[in-house]
Amino acid sequence: MIKERLAALRALMKEKGVWACIVPGTDPHASEYMAEHWTEMSWITGFLGETGTAVITLDQALLWTDSRYYLQAEAELQGTTVKLMRESDIDCPSIPEWLSKAIGNGQWAIGKVAVNPEMYSVNGYRELKATLEEGGLELVSIDLISPLWTECRPAIPTSLLYEYEEKYTGESVESKLGRVRQALREKHCEALVVSALDEIGWLLNIRGKDVDYTPCLISYVVVEMDRCTIFVAPNKLDDAARAYLNRINVCVQDYNQVFDYLKDINVSAIMYDGSKVNEALYEAINPAANKVNVSPSPVLKMQSVKNDTELQGERLAMRKDAVALTRFFRWLENEALQTPQTEITLATKLGEFRAMGENYTDDSFCTIAGWKGNGAIVHYHATPSECAKVEGAGVLLLDSGGQYLDGTTDITRTIWVGNPANIPAAVKRDYTLVLKGHIALACARFPKGTRGNQLDVLARQFLWAEGMTYGHGTGHGVGHFMGCHEGPQNIRTDNNPNPLQVGNICSDEPGIYRTNEYGIRIENLIAVREARELGTHTTGETYLEFETLTLCYYDTNMIDLSRMTEQEITWINNYHAWVYAEVAPLLEAEEAAWLKEKCMPLAV
Repeated sequence: MIKERLAALRALMKEKGVWACIVPGTDPHASEYMAEHWTEMSWITGFLGETGTAVITLDQALLWTDSRYYLQAEAELQGTTVKLMRESDIDCPSIPEWLSKAIGNGQWAIGKVAVNPEMYSVNGYRELKATLEEGGLELVSIDLISPLWTECRPAIPTSLLYEYEEKYTGESVESKLGRVRQALREKHCEALVVSALDEIGWLLNIRGKDVDYTPCLISYVVVEMDRCTIFVAPNKLDDAARAYLNRINVCVQDYNQVFDYLKDINVSAIMYDGSKVNEALYEAINPAANKVNVSPSPVLKMQSVKNDTELQGERLAMRKDAVALTRFFRWLENEALQTPQTEITLATKLGEFRAMGENYTDDSFCTIAGWKGNGAIVHYHATPSECAKVEGAGVLLLDSGGQYLDGTTDITRTIWVGNPANIPAAVKRDYTLVLKGHIALACARFPKGTRGNQLDVLARQFLWAEGMTYGHGTGHGVGHFMGCHEGPQNIRTDNNPNPLQVGNICSDEPGIYRTNEYGIRIENLIAVREARELGTHTTGETYLEFETLTLCYYDTNMIDLSRMTEQEITWINNYHAWVYAEVAPLLEAEEAAWLKEKCMPLAV
């Protein structure tokens, strides 16, 4: 089937005068999770992984993906003629490098490379275009997949738009639109194009169920000084949705009408986020309008700063999550291993406990349950055919989260399964070094204007001191009943010009990974707030600190207390006392007694 699709694509490429076609694994909204309708890369290659980019030339087919998916890609590409390009390998050329070399060595006189402009952000398209031109290639905007993928293509999802009530959001749509229009005035613009689904949900206080794990709705929005228009499929709107949009004075047009609307828009200057808005939208904008690229979007910056109502909702969600986690870990310790378990059954059981919580709607991402060596794969995803049996003794890494109407959670705990007396010294050392960095970041105080990359070393310092590190970021932003990964703020080594602000929520998740042995990661969510109880010698600047939001005990059996300072042990004891005080009243008596044992203070 893949061979037939490739042949049909090549025939169309010849008809259009195109030598190569790039098919990325993205969608028109720069989504982390996308609807199956846009899985064009998988359709043309047969590779079902979450990350990958296909390149089809008139005589070759290749797939670039990273090391997380090598084994999966090797299996799924067999018999397709598609060659795997291992992009995590040092000697793997980039796509532009490969294309430039291939056309130079081949017999082809045609140097045009096609992409569907809906699948590339404006910034991504410009970067690709410039790089290809250096190699003598021309980038052209042509959708070559849609004319071919006509049978059995999944439809764009049709979940209903629903109001996300102000009792959860803490701010009216009128207020949010007023702030956006003020941002437009400051940039001398008259309109804003919004294509990111989480930003649309935040701006209009709406939610939907169009993609996995994130309660958003496929749509576009254009904000002007005198009107706001949502472009959404009519079948997503029932009477209640239409009445709500009418009440907040939002005009409605069909999803695909956004291109004609932008073509005819009568404004002198229009703002867009070049890292999110796709190239097709950009190309549709009336050429008479000055196009102002602002990244990140003003909407993203606003939604990243949680108000008091949203923060209180997050605290409520954390309590519900804590109940589920407590019940899960108790079940795991007392009952689970009496019968055969796998990584899949553990993840399923945790989901069942979460689903018992009030206002729970879904997981916030696919649970990572990594037993022993699988825990060393940072973004490990177990499948029914490829998952480990949880048996004997070892390290279990569990990274999970829930979506509640109150808020979004994300937590990682690493525990020892089996007799704690048998925990190897090396495991205790690694766990303790990770925990020390986790605590150091949680305790940080820093002047207003500090960026996340300036704090990242706090979480890595103890690992670095012993010649260890981890390859992922230390912290990502988190949405409010929205995306589990949200910008613009983060905490990682990469330079990020966006400072941490009061109301930002970030993760705090250092780790260490021993290939084929175990992975250790410890994660809480933390919120930025103004620092309290500053010393008497302060020089007057505004200082910030973190409020820990997550409520779940640490596996103290894995701690090497000889490596801990008195201050660190006191922090853990205070944290555990808080966890017990908050969570125990929500549990049955036996559950509370079990949690009390887990939260017993350590000797200082």
